[in-house]
Amino acid sequence: MLVAAVLMVGLAACAPENETTGTPAPTGVDACSKDKLALRTAGTLAVGTDKPAYEPWFSKDDPSNGEGYESAVTYAVAAKLGFAKAEVKWQTVQFNAAFAPGPKKFDFDVNQVSISEARRQAVDFSSGYYDVRQTVITTAGSKIANAKTVAELADAKLGAQVGTTSYTVAKDQIKPKQQVAPFDTNDLAVQALKNKQLDGIVVDLPTAFYMTAAQLDNGKIVGQLPATGAPEQFGFVLEKGSKLTGCLSQAVDALKTDGTLAKLQKQYLTEEGAPELS
Repeated sequence: MLVAAVLMVGLAACAPENETTGTPAPTGVDACSKDKLALRTAGTLAVGTDKPAYEPWFSKDDPSNGEGYESAVTYAVAAKLGFAKAEVKWQTVQFNAAFAPGPKKFDFDVNQVSISEARRQAVDFSSGYYDVRQTVITTAGSKIANAKTVAELADAKLGAQVGTTSYTVAKDQIKPKQQVAPFDTNDLAVQALKNKQLDGIVVDLPTAFYMTAAQLDNGKIVGQLPATGAPEQFGFVLEKGSKLTGCLSQAVDALKTDGTLAKLQKQYLTEEGAPELS
């Protein structure tokens, strides 16, 4: 049960479910007060993430500095739960280990982990703190490098990994005049872009940041495509059955409602090289 232990069983039984997590929302005035939270160490939030911690999700490979989208969101969540910055303690957790079955040493993990039903079998997820967007990337100087709208991509030769959301979006949303080139892997698409066989590649935004920073010389994010349909979401990862899940989701939902998540996305994602295409 994902409410604080002080709640009456009868109240917990009729608690509404969070739409993202499918778990009962906390009830009671102080159900999520700092002293009621089920933590590894009282008074401390133990947060895991991988190393290196990449831009723009973190900054300077230092999750504790509060810079970068995921670091900033983590500290905003901590504040909602009543924790000072010094009370957040970071630990290194490999990406795949975060959502593997079994006990966890962290209270929650943040590392661009997509919420999925398969992963829910092994771990809990908070409400989504980021809706993953599809993105077009290219190299500096290409014919689409300065495109501002989806319409300006119509004449481009685009590629994407076959069988992915990116490939579907490239065909159905951009609707280029030339057939979208299918690739078995994103690495093959990158090589084709390097060989100038493509003008651009459609990928999700996290992959776009990685490709343009680590795989391409003079890589450039053209822009994020307008959102359509139900988005893929990143969520905080918790141990299966964690009593913290409901309260963490409540904090994320509050940050979404008050505009904090949108503000941080603009600061660390949109303004850091991933503009919106109209």
